[in-house]
Amino acid sequence: MEKTYQPHAIETSWYQNWEQNNYFAPQGSGESYTIALPPPNVTGSLHMGHGFNNAIMDALIRFRRMQGRNTLWQPGTDHAGIATQMVVERQLGAQGINRHDLGREKFLDKVWEWKEESGGTITRQIRRLGSSVDWSRERFTMDDSMSEAVKEAFVRLHEDGLIYRGKRLVNWDPKLHTAISDLEVENHDETGSLWNLRYPLADGEKTAEGKDYLVVATTRPETMLGDSAVAVNPDDERYQSLIGKCIELPLVGRRIPIVADDYCDPEFGTGCVKITPAHDFNDYEVGKRHTLPLINVLDKDAAVLAKAQVFNIDGSVNSELDASLPAAYAGLDRFEARKQIVVDFEAAGLLESIEPHALKVPKGDRSGVVIEPWLTDQWYVSTKPLAEPAIAAVEDGRIEFVPRQYENMYFSWMRDIQDWCISRQLWWGHRIPAWYDESGKVYVGRDEAEVRAKHNLGDTPLRQDDDVLDTWFSSGLWTFSTLGWPEKTKALDTFHPTDVLVTGFDIIFFWVARMIMLTMHLMKHDDGSAQVPFKTVYVHGLVRDGQGQKMSKSKGNVLDPLDIIDGIDLEALVKKRTSGMMQPKLAEKIEKQTRAEFPDGIAAYGTDALRFTNCSLASTGRDIKFDMGRVEGYRNFCNKIWNAARYVMMQCEDQDTGVNDEAVELTLADRWIISQLQRTEAEVTRQLDQFRFDLAATALYEFIWNQYCDWYLELSKPVLWDENAPAERLRGTRRTLVRVLEAALRLAHPFMPFITEEIWQKIAPLAGKNGPTIMLQPWPETDDSRIDAAAEGDIEWLKVLILGVRNIRGEMNVAPGKALEVLLRKAGSEDVRRLQENDTFLKKLAKLESVRVLADGEEAPLSATALVGELEVLVPMAGLIDKTAELARLDKEIGRLQGEVKRIGGKLSNPGFVDKAPAAVIDKERGKLAEAEKALTQLSEQRAHIADL
Repeated sequence: MEKTYQPHAIETSWYQNWEQNNYFAPQGSGESYTIALPPPNVTGSLHMGHGFNNAIMDALIRFRRMQGRNTLWQPGTDHAGIATQMVVERQLGAQGINRHDLGREKFLDKVWEWKEESGGTITRQIRRLGSSVDWSRERFTMDDSMSEAVKEAFVRLHEDGLIYRGKRLVNWDPKLHTAISDLEVENHDETGSLWNLRYPLADGEKTAEGKDYLVVATTRPETMLGDSAVAVNPDDERYQSLIGKCIELPLVGRRIPIVADDYCDPEFGTGCVKITPAHDFNDYEVGKRHTLPLINVLDKDAAVLAKAQVFNIDGSVNSELDASLPAAYAGLDRFEARKQIVVDFEAAGLLESIEPHALKVPKGDRSGVVIEPWLTDQWYVSTKPLAEPAIAAVEDGRIEFVPRQYENMYFSWMRDIQDWCISRQLWWGHRIPAWYDESGKVYVGRDEAEVRAKHNLGDTPLRQDDDVLDTWFSSGLWTFSTLGWPEKTKALDTFHPTDVLVTGFDIIFFWVARMIMLTMHLMKHDDGSAQVPFKTVYVHGLVRDGQGQKMSKSKGNVLDPLDIIDGIDLEALVKKRTSGMMQPKLAEKIEKQTRAEFPDGIAAYGTDALRFTNCSLASTGRDIKFDMGRVEGYRNFCNKIWNAARYVMMQCEDQDTGVNDEAVELTLADRWIISQLQRTEAEVTRQLDQFRFDLAATALYEFIWNQYCDWYLELSKPVLWDENAPAERLRGTRRTLVRVLEAALRLAHPFMPFITEEIWQKIAPLAGKNGPTIMLQPWPETDDSRIDAAAEGDIEWLKVLILGVRNIRGEMNVAPGKALEVLLRKAGSEDVRRLQENDTFLKKLAKLESVRVLADGEEAPLSATALVGELEVLVPMAGLIDKTAELARLDKEIGRLQGEVKRIGGKLSNPGFVDKAPAAVIDKERGKLAEAEKALTQLSEQRAHIADL
């Protein structure tokens, strides 16, 4: 082995070896185990969220693969409709071309060209993370087979009456000219204005105060052109006499009613609210309750129409209402119209006041423009019939959320679900399989030929719908469309339902819920019952920076996982973080904080250190505070494993390691580490089964670093370096060294695949193991018969005694190499036995000249003291330390114990704790209190004894 661990020297070559040998493909003989990789956008590149959830998924897949399960980790990418189209449009724009110049077909050719050139970036990066997905089954949501699945799903849902076309309010992006989902809308906190406008009452009506107008407050004066009503709270006594009466809409002259609705807050403003159902989602709901007309006053660019479009609440055209609008506003952008309308209200004496007002402004996450609630014809999925069985699947346990509390979020969304707008006004995506004749009648089918044949249309001219489907529709079919559906394939029969979905809480509704609804409707078991897409949803939090802030480019705190893996110098990191910043002051700020945080850039830590960090932070459901210090710590862990393996190789290579079942003698240390291995195997397995990756990582780290490296390797040296040790004992220790390390490598493999593979290849033959790769080796299983409580007790005694002597050395500045005399007082028969059987270990590891038990009544010299239960460990002070220093040390320890007694005593005297805590927890605290009190008494006695000398 190389002297130092160099991750870059091994990672790429091992991944190529695994992939070339098809080790990621399903091949286990046991029950299937499937995870579908949430498809990243083909336009994208890795962020810390990808690094985190890939580490979690790969740990699960490698764990189950080693358990013999027939594992499939299904990879693929999403076509990312808006994001991809924007990338290509920007490229064309740089050449002075827009998509309309090219036409639909040529533009789509350009998109496919770009996808082929650049679309593989993210899959190459996923390989760099060590993710063991089956690349031979990679899918793209626009593949032919996937497109066929999308069309099939659309047609079936339409035939079942669950897809319809209707005119409703959507999030409209006036720049991109498409509807977008709520997830693509960002709400920005801004300070705007609240305009208080006077609306004259009709027919000479007056308020209780004698005014001939109502005052309504609005943050969007321009939409008043489309007002359908003014609403008041039904319990507001000020306006009860006016309910059912009308007002004259200023500037327009249209009469609109005053309606009563609980939506109005009497405490807000005057308690009167303008209702504009075609331009506000809340108003739309009020409009439905009162059957108000929908008056659309804006076009697709969010400019004012010359004549309003008026519809009934069911979406049908309303030809009775006067659709006239003031000519002065026709063609004005909505914000220009706002300014002019306010000027005109003031000129008419109808502007009551203007107040500053804090508000949330919805903006498109890609276009950056203010999103407009806009009335358009769109395709919808009727979700309530789909939601009911999807809710039941979680209620009855067919689908389990981990952690459980996310079920409540799921239920909350699903029980108040609205129909899903699935159409987008884009060219890149799955074109909606619907055709129109010249009269506008719509026909749905898998292709035009099917439509013509089914409806006997002959040569009737037909036009296909120009819209494409929301990308969430195709990704909602992900778990089964990737396995060959609608064909009944062997893969579909074997690997569906999948086992686990690993995802963030922010897309439980947008993706998780929709997958459940679509899968349960379209996928059936042989008995006709609905299939679920997955059995478990593991929900993780957002990856945040070390201060708990969300990572964003504008904050300059984004970390690229590949920069952590491969390293990046300071200048490259600054350039990367400030690239594309439009505001010079912001770029300057980000550069300054980057230079302060990473004065030397980011070191290359390797994939394994990053993966282990992610797993160690994966506490269920909580946001993840990413700390570079932990990555550095786990890189040191990798170094520790590497150095331990080098020691084992030096001691065991070309030596008899007893793997052919020759007679061996196991020392106490051998029996102890074997016993500890059994407990660690059980603990890591248990925690992985429960998705507690953090606790599994902690157990593994504790065993490898503290028990195997720090203690067992040291305990092996007195045996291996003893020229007189019998062959059986040498053989037993060497066999234990290699077999325990080999098993520990298998335990660590799901977390740290590269370093474990590299070392295993060298250690495995010494341990009597063979095979082409560690990833196909069996998962370690606990052998209860090898748990040795007596050996554990003896070693724990030995460790505490040695640590006690080491602490005295450190606190009293005694040189590490100086051999000490140690006396033991209050030694019981068990202490004497342990001392006799482990005299060699004790002297070697604690660097002792002698160790002796004081006889009854024998006076001890002035000594420094440590406690091992009842046993007192005395290091005579003559020639080593002074009395004053030892008294100071004892005072410090006595002070610590007094604080511990006070803290635990306070807890146990607190009724709030005692009444609520489990009995086992209370008993544990009482035991800790008793131990602290006993130690305090012993040290106080020792202090008094020394003080009297």
